Amino acid sequence: MTTGAYRAVAFIKRNMNINEASKASTEDSKKVVAICTRYAQSGMLTIFVSLFFAALAFAFLDPFFFVGYLISIAAFGLYAAIFLANAGGAWDNAKKIVEVDLHEKGTALHEATVVGDLVGDPFKDTAAVALNPVIKFTTLFGLLAVELAVQMAATSGAKWTHLLAAVFFLVSFFFVHRSFYGMRIQNDKDEPEAKTKLDFTAAGSGRAANH
Repeated sequence: MTTGAYRAVAFIKRNMNINEASKASTEDSKKVVAICTRYAQSGMLTIFVSLFFAALAFAFLDPFFFVGYLISIAAFGLYAAIFLANAGGAWDNAKKIVEVDLHEKGTALHEATVVGDLVGDPFKDTAAVALNPVIKFTTLFGLLAVELAVQMAATSGAKWTHLLAAVFFLVSFFFVHRSFYGMRIQNDKDEPEAKTKLDFTAAGSGRAANH
């Protein structure tokens, strides 16, 4: 999400003259939406695949280990969701207090609360809520995977389940690494000029002229 927002802002600065133009062109607006959509879809796919193969890996490794894994994500996920919801709500309410109660709209204090609200809204509306399906999916799918792993260990031996667990873990680790490092924002000095330019082939052909 952070990388997609950064790319969208970079495109706007490079192709749109906000100070002089009365409004942005439809073509440029579509490209900005395409950038955000592409990174959002890529991030969701990465997280899903990571969770999917992590559940498989721990389920095939050992049933009791997987039980501990479920307990840990349920406990830590609950407190993480509470933290994200409360923190996001606090940032959101801080901006409302500054605007309504203190009547400080347009001041430096208001600008600070706006920045906080930009973080607070994803916290309480997206990140906190997303932990619920993560825990549910891991629990339901993992229990089915454990049953399959136990049957395979009984028929083919534990070495095959452990081998599959290692393969599943490597796949999950690859996507976790891709999520944290593969999609990170590169510095201009560390990234070649050809890579810093955004790929707009999915958003449309050509590059819009400055307005």
